[in-house]
Amino acid sequence: MIMKNIILILLFVTALISCTTNNNNEKNTDLIEKYVQAVEELDYKTMEAMLAENYIGYGPSVNDSIGKAQVLRNWKQNIENLYESIEYNKSRNIAVYIDRGENQGEWVSNWAELKIVYKKDIKEVVIWANTIYKIDHGKIVMSYAFYNEADVLEQLGYVFINPNDL
Repeated sequence: MIMKNIILILLFVTALISCTTNNNNEKNTDLIEKYVQAVEELDYKTMEAMLAENYIGYGPSVNDSIGKAQVLRNWKQNIENLYESIEYNKSRNIAVYIDRGENQGEWVSNWAELKIVYKKDIKEVVIWANTIYKIDHGKIVMSYAFYNEADVLEQLGYVFINPNDL
């Protein structure tokens, strides 16, 4: 009888933990979907509400890092002067929980094909991007963005020359 009660308690606790994790995964995925929508709507004020005060973003280059205040200044500048539109196509999200190590926590990864149209000359670029977001207490506290910056520049007409060829 005691063994049966222990098994029932363990099953109940396991089910409770599973439900909690799934609920957080759903909530976290919803947060990122709303963030993506804010980016598409060029709505940096909504983005601001989703970023934690201690937010830090990394990428796409190895040495790139940016805090909340600077990322919001950049979005405001780019929305007002650079981007006509940003469209997420083929956007997919997956939520995961890392249970140990320096990256412990709740994460959502977004893969997308982005179409960006620029205001000045209505040029457009299409890039594949992956951004991984760490979520804590319903806010984005960290992100890592990966995309090919050289590909974007080539689509905009930049030409790369090897200095050794000069």
